[in-house]
Amino acid sequence: MTGRRPQRPRDPEARRAALAAAVVEVVAEVGIGRTTHRAVAARAGLPLGATTYYFPTLDDLVAAGLTHATEALRTELDAWSARLRTAADPAAALAGMVAEYLADRRRARVEYELYVAAARDPALRPLAEAWLRGLCDVLAPHAGEAARDVAALVDGAVLQSLAMDTDLDQAALAAAIRRLMA
Repeated sequence: MTGRRPQRPRDPEARRAALAAAVVEVVAEVGIGRTTHRAVAARAGLPLGATTYYFPTLDDLVAAGLTHATEALRTELDAWSARLRTAADPAAALAGMVAEYLADRRRARVEYELYVAAARDPALRPLAEAWLRGLCDVLAPHAGEAARDVAALVDGAVLQSLAMDTDLDQAALAAAIRRLMA
């Protein structure tokens, strides 16, 4: 026995994904300007060298994080679209999906931190634009010209719920969505 720890097998794709997910959390917590390779490595539970091996520059690392966040967002919006297509009551279904989204408060806070941070950081704007455009696209078949209004209502309901740490009033949200869609 040499006293060395056995090395774990390395999975490059898993490491890249872990780093990209960690970037999202670090950026949401401290902003892009204070995001470092070291902070991302620590959050991902990986050695510092892994960040620079897979993402040589900080810009590469941040881009990977934003790409990860945008892909996750698109996947979620695709799922919402599929559920709304088959919903007997799209307003109630949307309110239910918003409540489900808010069930994971930590994730919702991270994503909305990034969304709000886009107001001060142009590098984050593509993520905010993807959310706004994507949600409007999902809502358009059901809300028509009111899709932007419904999206703004959903954003407001999520932000209020997060800021006040309260449960979403699904019935009230569904009723407001119905009024906008009428």
